[in-house]
Amino acid sequence: MASNGDKFIYFLAGGFIGAAVALLFAPKSGEETRRILENKYKEGAERLTQKAREGKELLTERSREMAGRLGESIDKGRETVQRQKEQITAAVEAGKEAYEEEKRNLEGVGSAKAKKK
Repeated sequence: MASNGDKFIYFLAGGFIGAAVALLFAPKSGEETRRILENKYKEGAERLTQKAREGKELLTERSREMAGRLGESIDKGRETVQRQKEQITAAVEAGKEAYEEEKRNLEGVGSAKAKKK
């Protein structure tokens, strides 16, 4: 499917072709017809150049917006990863502490049983 830009270019090309055919069959002299065709060509070329410039500016602007959004998303992703890393580290440390505490409790129970015997 053609984009709006392509449709516009097709429209302009059709307009030029139609104008050229109309002028060729018009009851004017060859010199006058060539001058009209030349003027129309220059006008069309100027409009096309302007549209291309506007399209380039729009593309540049959208590219900058997307780069900014991408940068923000990357920053958010890094923050999320950092938070998860900290949570995992805290959970591992809590697990180590619980293990050590349970180990001390079991050693205390074992030594208390040994004293009773």
